[in-house]
This record gives sequence, structure tokens and C-alpha cells, in this order.
Amino acid sequence: MANVGLSRLDNPAAETVWREIYHRNDEAMASLSPEWAEAVVAAGNFRSSPQFYEFSDGGRAVLPLFTRGIGSLRYAWSPPPAWGFGGILSDGVVTPAKLESIFAHLETLPCLGVRIRPNPLAAELWAAAARPAWTSIPRLAHVVDLSGGFDAVRGRFHRNAHTNIRRARRLGVEVDVGNSEGLIDEFHGMLQLSFARWARKQHEPAALAQFRGMRRDSRSKFTTIAARMGDRFRLYVARARGRPAAAILILMDRQAHYTRGAIDEPLAGETKATDLLQATAIEDACRLGSTHYHMGETGNSTSIAQFKCRFGAIAVPYAEYRFERFPLARLDGIARGAVKRILGFRDAP
Repeated sequence: MANVGLSRLDNPAAETVWREIYHRNDEAMASLSPEWAEAVVAAGNFRSSPQFYEFSDGGRAVLPLFTRGIGSLRYAWSPPPAWGFGGILSDGVVTPAKLESIFAHLETLPCLGVRIRPNPLAAELWAAAARPAWTSIPRLAHVVDLSGGFDAVRGRFHRNAHTNIRRARRLGVEVDVGNSEGLIDEFHGMLQLSFARWARKQHEPAALAQFRGMRRDSRSKFTTIAARMGDRFRLYVARARGRPAAAILILMDRQAHYTRGAIDEPLAGETKATDLLQATAIEDACRLGSTHYHMGETGNSTSIAQFKCRFGAIAVPYAEYRFERFPLARLDGIARGAVKRILGFRDAP
């Protein structure tokens, strides 16, 4: 196991180190930045407790960590639910031995448990380093490799994507890009339509779906992220016949992340606006120098997987890691399962 010297990132000098590591990392995701941590704290009611590690070979690493609770009754996440990907950010080579040392240190934190959702592209490293005390939770994401530039990436699109993009353009679909208040309003309005649609599909009471959706993704959350992230927060809004038909939120960095999508289902279905949005965002990611375009969690949904594969995305199995002193997740799962059975809830296909 590698030698690890630990200090807490709770002073201005330590934050400077975090920023240095972030800017030196050629594969950084926006959700590992100090600015993202500021947004999580401001909009999510979490406390930022980043962990800083220095190894015997001089390499350094930061694990952004967020807690909620009081004293030893806190729980820790990297990142919290619905806040992207977490894990470590390093300015050196991270070996399984180094990462195992980080796992070991996290086991000593005075909290009820720790949960980490790392970058799917680092799945093999995390699997090799995981310790017996940690539970591995299988996940599935889809990622587009942007090597070769947009012409090469576009050449890997499925013919259905090309057909749909041509249809969208023929029908006059136009795409606006930015992070203005007006675009946030349009995006969030369609997101609320999506909450209602998901409720119907899942046999969930509409009021409950709206409550859960707004609690997770309030408008103020997105305005806060936009204020902290600046140009890395990019909303793509497609309009047809003067109305917003679809919108997606991209965190644009050296690895881009498509993190939210919302549609006016009848209009988006007719105009194929979502395909044009994805193609536009992927082209921008190539132009801005991103190495990969993450399309997020896919789960067991065949339809979502097929949509992502249209753009050349490859399925990437990975795992989320959980350490708990008490079986909180199991008890939570039992409670949620009981509520779903009472409601007749069905997971969307």
C-alpha cells in the first residue's frame, strides 16, 4: 500500500492546491472542480469536506467529498445524489495501491458511511483498488469517444441519427446555446413537463413526481450552477415553430458530460429535435477540446441505450462504491420498495 500523507482542504492554500491539480489534469470533469463544489454547497445544503492526499512519489490527489448531518451522524458522498460524477482528481499517476490507501483512509472518517460514484472510464482502476469493507454497486453508462475530431465522430453516428438530424433541419429546428436566465426558464419548464411524463410511465402520483423532481432539480439549483460554472455550464435549447421542443444541459470541460435532458414530447418527437441537440453539443465538445462526451447513467433501459448508441456511444460498465458502519442503504431500500408497492410504481423501461 502506498504511503499517504493526509491534510484537510479547509484553508485558502489548500484550495489553491485543488485548483492547481484541477487545471493540470488533462481529463478533468467539471464536477470535480472547486467551482462545482461551491455550487453543491450553495444549492444542495451540503458541506464541502474535500480530502487531500500526497503520496511518497510526490503525486497529489483530491477527492471532493460532501457531507450532511451532525457530528458522527453525518453521511458523506462523492458526489451527492443527482450531482454528477465524483472520485479523485490527481496530478500524477494513480495506481491501485494509491487508490486502496484512499479507500482505507475514508473508512476512518467519523461518519455513518461514504458513497463514491467515480468516472466510468476509470472503472478498472477502482475495481482493482476496492477493499473488502466496501460494497460494489453495478452501474452502466454510455460514453462517446471524441478522438479524431467531429468528422470522425459523426462518421460513427448510426444512420438513424443522420436521418433524424436532416429531418430536424428540414423542419426548421433551431438551437440556442448559453447559460442565460431565459434559457434556464425554458429548460426548467420542459423539465417539469418531463416530471409529469415520467409519473405517468411509472404509475406515480403526479404531485409526488413533481415534488421529487423539484426537490432534486429546482430552478435555483441551475441558476446557482450557472453562476459558479460560467461557460462550462451550457444549455442547448431546440425550438420548432417558435416553441421550445427540447433542451439538454452539458457540463463542458476536458471531458464533457450530458447531465440533464427535457422535452415537449409531441413536438420533439415530430421534429427529432433531440438528435439535432446531441449532434450540436458533440460538435461543440470536439471543437472545445473535450476527449470524451459522457451521456450519463443508462441503467437497464433498452430504449435509452439505443438512443445513446445512435451517436456512437459505447456502453461502459462501472461501479459505485459504498462503505457503511450500519446497513442504512439496505434499510432505505426496503422502505422505498414498500412505498413503491403501495403506489404500484413501475420503473420506466
